[in-house]
Formats: sequence, structure tokens, C-alpha cells
Amino acid sequence: MKLPVLLILLQTLAAMPLLRADEDLGAMWGTAAAEAKYYPIVNIPIPTGVPMRPGGLEVLPDGRLAVGTRRGDIYFIKGAFETPPKPEFHLFASGQDEIFSLSWKDGAMTSTSWGEVTRISDTDGDGVADRFDTLTSNWGYAEGHEFAFASKHDPQGNIWVALGLSGSYESHNLFRGWAVKVTPQGKMIPVCSGLRSPGGVGANAQGAMFAIESQGPWNGCCSLKHLKEGGFVGHPASYNWYPFAPGVKAPELKPNTGSRMSVEKKRVKELVPPAVKFPYIKMGRSISGFRLNTTGGKFGPFDNQLFLGDYSLSLVMRATTELVNGVWQGACYPFREGLATGIMNVEFSPKGQLVAGGFTTSRQWPVRGTEPFALQRIDWNGVVPFEIREINIRKDGFLITFTKPVDKQVAAKADAYNITTYTHIYHGAYGSPEVDQTTAQVTHAVPAADGLSVMVRLAGIMEDHIHDFDLSRITAPDGQRLVHSKAYYTVNEIPKN
Repeated sequence: MKLPVLLILLQTLAAMPLLRADEDLGAMWGTAAAEAKYYPIVNIPIPTGVPMRPGGLEVLPDGRLAVGTRRGDIYFIKGAFETPPKPEFHLFASGQDEIFSLSWKDGAMTSTSWGEVTRISDTDGDGVADRFDTLTSNWGYAEGHEFAFASKHDPQGNIWVALGLSGSYESHNLFRGWAVKVTPQGKMIPVCSGLRSPGGVGANAQGAMFAIESQGPWNGCCSLKHLKEGGFVGHPASYNWYPFAPGVKAPELKPNTGSRMSVEKKRVKELVPPAVKFPYIKMGRSISGFRLNTTGGKFGPFDNQLFLGDYSLSLVMRATTELVNGVWQGACYPFREGLATGIMNVEFSPKGQLVAGGFTTSRQWPVRGTEPFALQRIDWNGVVPFEIREINIRKDGFLITFTKPVDKQVAAKADAYNITTYTHIYHGAYGSPEVDQTTAQVTHAVPAADGLSVMVRLAGIMEDHIHDFDLSRITAPDGQRLVHSKAYYTVNEIPKN
């Protein structure tokens, strides 16, 4: 590591909070026991001798679960979705390298690994892959931080790939720090620059494509970033590849270090602010793969929301997004902790179960879960939890929707809502403390007639701030408290109407 980078890292780490103990994280989230009343965790047994370090996940047309592994194998698993699971493992393919993304289309598997996107097929029908076609390897790869994460096929058949930087700080190899899309014919199209160390790619309910970004230089915390074509999403190390991206115009300016996103997005017109910020430790530390819930109610009251894994904290979160003044923004919410290992990816089953898989590593990245690798399911047992379902911004406040009716007398009190705000320093140092704190003044709280939502009006909304909601005073009519009383809304824009 170069000396200036080391000094920046040491200075920033000194200002960052340490990983809290399990009981402190539990106090913020609720408890795993409370979550388990609605969403039990089910282990999918892995046979002894199977080197199953799950990375990419996919569901095959015949209902089997496909798992791509860190060592480059692809297994097809029958019985993973049964209750209890009765898994039968079948090795479909080998020879890849750290598979973090899988997508099945037109009778073949598309695998994304460090250096390429590969279409893998079984041409003779014996259940084992015998054809490997490289769709593209049109980017540089030389060292162990240069990860590649990819989406499922989009409606046009493209795969979107997010490419991590060299050493997580700089871009020494072609298109490192960029998002690209790969056509069915294998053409690679550069989309946008400015990524650091992405950990998952996927679409929201409206079809817009996003990548998860890790905390680090130019990233005060983990975040969900919109992959806007022609945009710049925050880290300037990848500016050097614009000459190799025909049709993508380079920004005239680079961001100033030590500034704020609110200032720099006005200076650098291509800068796309993070859609959802995840406050460090409170809501993740190393967020990974995510998936849109399209189960049609099979997974409870959270349809069309994103579910995201976290590697370091071994948990799953929720996020919602909305388009305001042409800019994506939204909120994140706790969901389920207590998973067995570091979560690399998640996938919904046809039965509406959420599969989570991952592993630990010797690369000195901390993991809360203790198992070296695991494949698990989060099932919904049919009982609706009392939760914050979604928060949406309005020009004078926020509409908070719940999964069950609230006590309207309690919810009508302005002091039932504790809302603080803060932002991060936008700089080249590693991460950021929470800065520019304010306390929002709640002027009115108006519950809907059915008690399922409350319009909370504020004296003012802070643009480019995270709005940190504490709703621990809110109860149901019978006195029941929320399973999770915290939520975090990222305000990029305030609605004009």
C-alpha cells in the first residue's frame, strides 16, 4: 500500500466507530428472536466435502437452485426449497474464478467472474456443461480487489457489470471503476464511471439499474447508486478511461475533496448522488448482492422492495426507491439479522423464500457470522409483522406507511416522531463521520382514517441529508410495538409539488 493511502486510511479509521458488539447491534435492530416470530431462518445442508462458498445465485426453469462459488464451480441443487430442505447437489460446471453473479436465459447460464462474462451451456444434454463462450473480457484485471458483479438479464437481454477499482483506491486497469453492459451478442458498452468497490447489481421495480457501493474513499458510507448512462457516481479514479468509451462524454470537472455532495453535484453536472445511503454499522458495513421482491405477497407485506445482504454483519436489509425531480432516492430499513456467515448474495425462490448464501475469508475482512460458509433460507410464516412498510417524501414532510394500523391517538402526536438529519464529508479519505447534524421539527402528524399511514409534516426538509427516523413511540391499537422502529431516508431532492 502506498504511504499517502496508508496515512489517509489510518486517519479516517481513527475517526470511525468500531464494530459494535452483538448486543448493541441487536438493540438498534430489535432482536433476532423478535424477527424469527415472522421470518424464521432455515439451513440448507451442504454435504461434507462440497467446497460450497456461495457467490452467485439463480433459480432454474425446472425449480432447482443454481449456486456459483468462490472457487469457480456451479452447482445445481434439487430440493433446496422443500420444507424441510432435502438438497441434492449436482456439479454442472467448473473452471471459472470467483463467481458472484449468475443469470439463466435461453437454455444457458451466464456467469460473471473477475475477468469475463461467460455463457455456459450443456449441448449434449448429459447435465454437465460442455461449452463455454466468452461474451466479453473487454476490461482489465490484474489483482485481488478487482471484483466484478453483474445483474440478471435486462428486458433487452443485456447483462450489466460493475467493476471494482484496483486495490479499492485507484484504477490501473481498463474500465476499473466503471459500470458496463454486455449485449447478447457480446458487445461491451460503457455506461458510467465513478464506482469504487461495488457488491451487487440489479433493477428496481421501475426497471432502473443500480449497484451497491461500499464505504471508502469518496464514499462516506455504503450506498445504492443509480447507474445512469453517461453519469459519474462519485469516485474520480476512473476518469482515465473516458478516451476508451466512445459516446460517453467526460465531465469537465472533478469533485473537490473535503466538500459536500450538495456542493459538488452543482459543480460537476454529471455527478449522480447515491439514491439510498446506509448509515455505517447502523445499516450495514459491507453490503453485497440484492434482489427485487416480486413474489406477489408470498414473502409478506414488502412487494416491490429491494432486499440486500451484508457481508460483514451477516444480515439482510430492505430498501425502497422513488423518482423525485428526475433523481432517484429512497429509504432503508432493518429486516433480519442472525445469519450464519458473511452474505454474498440473495435470491427469491418460486415459493417466495429468500435464499442467502456466502462465506468468510482470510482476507482480514471481519464477519459477524461464525460459519466458514453457509446456504440458508429466510421463510415467511404467514404472520404479518408490525413494521414500517415504506417512507415516501412529500414537499412538506414524509408519508410513513405501516404494515398494520397504528394507534391513531399516539400517531397524531408530533412528539411521537424523533427525526434527526446528517450527511457525510465528500472526500478522498476513507469513509466519513456523520456531520452537519440537525433535528427536524415536526409540526403536524395526521394519521389516515384506516391507521395504515401517517403524514408527518416538518418545518423544513434538509436536502442532501439522511433523515434518521426513530419511531419507537409508535404503537398498534393493542399496544404492540414495531419490530423495527428505525428507518433512514436519503433526501437528494425535495418535491416541487
